[in-house]
Amino acid sequence: MLEMIFYIVIGVGLAFDLLGCIGLVRLPDVYNRAQAATKCVTLGTCMILIGTAGIGFSLGDLQMGAKAIICTAFILLTSPVAAHAICRGAYISGVPLWSGSVEDAFSGRGQAIRDEQTSLAEQQAEEEAAQSEETEAT
Repeated sequence: MLEMIFYIVIGVGLAFDLLGCIGLVRLPDVYNRAQAATKCVTLGTCMILIGTAGIGFSLGDLQMGAKAIICTAFILLTSPVAAHAICRGAYISGVPLWSGSVEDAFSGRGQAIRDEQTSLAEQQAEEEAAQSEETEAT
């Protein structure tokens, strides 16, 4: 009976993973796609791993259960952080929002970050040019 519950949890996790994959194909921009991938795939994969851990523990395979729990913790910690970093990098590099987006709450801060990075790049280029002139002069 307990194993059947864990198989159902695995099945629900597979359904969430499938919905996340469909979202990657169907959604209009990188930000919506990252949301689908992060939410659905994180939840789906964690449910699959929790079901696997439950089956492992119920069958007496403690190593399999422990590894599945460790993998679940790793996914819960890294997947949202990675999606945030990807979306932030996309936004700062100028990837546009979908035309149907209602609000861009990060627009002021995003432009300030872009301006700061542009000025830093210009400073680095000037410093490199000055260093190359010094090495040519000697």
